[in-house]
Amino acid sequence: MQIVHGVWEGVDTAFFMFWATLWALVLGFALSGAVQAFVSRTQMQQALGDHRPKTLAKSSFFGAVSSSCSYASSALAKSLFARGADFTASIVFMVASTNLVLELGIVLWLLIGWQFALAEFVGGAIMIMLLGLVVPRVIPAGWLQQARERLDDSAPDDDAAGQQDEPLSKRLRSRRGWGDASGYTISDLSMLRKELFIGFVVAGFLAALVPTWFWRSIFLTGHGFWSSLENVIIGPFLALISFVCSVGNVPLAAALWEGGISFGGVVSFVFADLITLPLLAIYRKYYGTRIMLRLLGVMWATMSVGGLAVEYLFRLVRIPAPGRPTMVVHTGFEWNYTTFLNIVALIGFAVLYWLYKHRDTSGGRYAKDPVCGMQVEIANAPARRSSPTGEGVYFCSDHCAQRYDTTGAGNGGHGTTDKETGDSGLFAEDPMCGMRVEIADAAAERTDASGAAVYFCSEHCAQQYEETNRAGSTSNTSQGSR
Repeated sequence: MQIVHGVWEGVDTAFFMFWATLWALVLGFALSGAVQAFVSRTQMQQALGDHRPKTLAKSSFFGAVSSSCSYASSALAKSLFARGADFTASIVFMVASTNLVLELGIVLWLLIGWQFALAEFVGGAIMIMLLGLVVPRVIPAGWLQQARERLDDSAPDDDAAGQQDEPLSKRLRSRRGWGDASGYTISDLSMLRKELFIGFVVAGFLAALVPTWFWRSIFLTGHGFWSSLENVIIGPFLALISFVCSVGNVPLAAALWEGGISFGGVVSFVFADLITLPLLAIYRKYYGTRIMLRLLGVMWATMSVGGLAVEYLFRLVRIPAPGRPTMVVHTGFEWNYTTFLNIVALIGFAVLYWLYKHRDTSGGRYAKDPVCGMQVEIANAPARRSSPTGEGVYFCSDHCAQRYDTTGAGNGGHGTTDKETGDSGLFAEDPMCGMRVEIADAAAERTDASGAAVYFCSEHCAQQYEETNRAGSTSNTSQGSR
């Protein structure tokens, strides 16, 4: 009975952490989608040719208005570098895109206090300045040239779309422009749904089940500067092994703050979503082992220094740290501003989804990554493949392209082909409920009258399919007997 109570408490805490931040997630992703649709990737690439302070400021801005997904930002940074952008500016872009984005700040504010939202932006600026100073000095230009040449060999041609960017004023007034924005919003949410789900669930169980003494056995407390130093070093290590990136890190940060980690330790933990083990493997593939290891060392150090610096800076200017809560979030529904904002957000999301389903796709400017669901600008797709029918398939990152390759999707699976988005091979549509099913994880499979495979979201739908076919066969037989 105690186990059941503990599981329920973890699920309950996870849900209300999500409920407390629902409106912020919708608002943040909606604004991010709008900016991604209206900011030119070509102009972004041309503006990042060196690592002067002015260029790094531009790189930070472009990153802050891009997708907050760690995988997508690392892929876009790689693409910018391969096409001529400065390596340091590309790394700054990647850091800004996961640490200076609006949705991250809002969710931090709601879950653990405005001080952490402010610290994320102040600490992010400190980290970016440190990267601008350190990266050019620890990664030799010769290594970078070799990495660029290797990436050039596999980079897609720049003229894939062959389209000129429309004037911003025209796109802002067009339904097509806002349809593109809704596409980015829905695809970003779709892409990050697993990260968010894992982040909230794990944080809920950590907050509900892990006792405070356990956290205090990991993080030193009561030793002044040395406690703060140890916490900002250990914080990124926990992020490295957590496998959770982007906004999904924030619920875990809330659980750590409740457990006793220092203010700077929380900040460095949230910064460290770019050094998880899967991303380190991606950096190794992009740039080689030598650059990956130095990049890991530099980012870990700057994340720790940034967290420590912002903790002591806030003490200096007398910004108080928020109190440690006895619980991460209040569990239970109340008629308050959160409920009201969530209702408004759900209505707004419904409008966005309607725009997404009815957007103009005739121009062929965008495709949907068939693995993660992200909307990809064809001209700047970090990776592409050809489907069995010869159609182009575009991906947000090499990570997704490799998954597409390993599932055998490029070798003629029995999936549906979406002409509009380039989805091929990985997905099928459940004929009973209409749900989009990932073939590799389909809950059930049957064969139709022609011998082709049919995939289902559940065994229940598969049984309904069989019953419908049997009823149809019986009806045809009875009609024939007459």
